[in-house]
Amino acid sequence: MESFLNKLKDISTFIFDVDGVLTDGSVYVTETGQQFRQFNIKDGYALQLAVKVGYNVCAISGSRSKIAIYRLNSLGIKDVYVGAHVKMENFKSYLESKHVGPASVLYMGDDITDLSVMKLAGLPVCPADAAEEIKAVSQYISPCPGGKGAARDVIEKVLKVQGKWMSDQAYSW
Repeated sequence: MESFLNKLKDISTFIFDVDGVLTDGSVYVTETGQQFRQFNIKDGYALQLAVKVGYNVCAISGSRSKIAIYRLNSLGIKDVYVGAHVKMENFKSYLESKHVGPASVLYMGDDITDLSVMKLAGLPVCPADAAEEIKAVSQYISPCPGGKGAARDVIEKVLKVQGKWMSDQAYSW
């Protein structure tokens, strides 16, 4: 755990998958075909706080969910890539646009489509209910499942290690 906490000191960028990480992976479908996803309010609090205190925050999703775009934009996250079945292209493009190297990136994924990006990210992490292949490459497995506080868990850890969790900057409205 000590080496994991040391790695948190260098994180400047959070990148998250959406379904299975920021949601529990469930898709609710009405009889008219309308789809809904459920997001966790505590994850949302941590995401907006990370943006507010100056971290780069991005989401890359294989789905084309307009709901995810709306929710993440409402939290201040403007870099949301959807329909990204090959996530590596978006990952590299985002890092280039922010002038960030992979070593300072915490990437949280949960399934096979995240694997190649997680192998490149400086700190690959996952929710408790991630696929076994993802757990195998993760340097930290949150005790929380996807959509149930996993994002909050890792953001809070980074902000605490870097002294930004309960800082004046975090709470100056």
